[in-house]
Amino acid sequence: MTRQMALGRLAAQDLNWCLRLNRLSRRRLCLRYFATVSRLGDGVFWYALMALFPLLDRQIGVQAALHMLAISGVALLLYRTLKRWSRRPRPLHRHPGSILASVAPLDEFSFPSGHTLHAVSFTIVALAYAPWLAVVLVPFALSVAASRVVLGLHYPSDVLAATVIGTALATGSLRLVGMI
Repeated sequence: MTRQMALGRLAAQDLNWCLRLNRLSRRRLCLRYFATVSRLGDGVFWYALMALFPLLDRQIGVQAALHMLAISGVALLLYRTLKRWSRRPRPLHRHPGSILASVAPLDEFSFPSGHTLHAVSFTIVALAYAPWLAVVLVPFALSVAASRVVLGLHYPSDVLAATVIGTALATGSLRLVGMI
């Protein structure tokens, strides 16, 4: 099998999973859930967590909030640069009629998912400071990632790449501050 054939197969699988997951948005309850999670993942949830951290523990909470704020800036710069570089059209634009967009995209391009990149990096950093939050943060981050495909805004590969990038960013920042 040639490299081009292998890439074609991967692209076909990516689209296949995109189509399958996007069908969930046709169910009212699923649509409401994922649209709400996606909206919270725009930043509302994460900035609320940053504001709450110092109230939970003054010293560690301030450090955690500042760490998450720093990650936010780096993640924003990183995903915007990658989107401009890759210029991958969103599935709703590449496959109109097949992929239904349930919410309006925040920008033009698909790769990588900024929501997922932020959700993963914020979750990893927050859990380094408060592991007990895993019961809330892990399901929320997974829901944010899934929402991007269900709502027709990203391919699964956009979400997977953002997960890898967000993990690398968060673990790198935790190494930098000596937490791992």
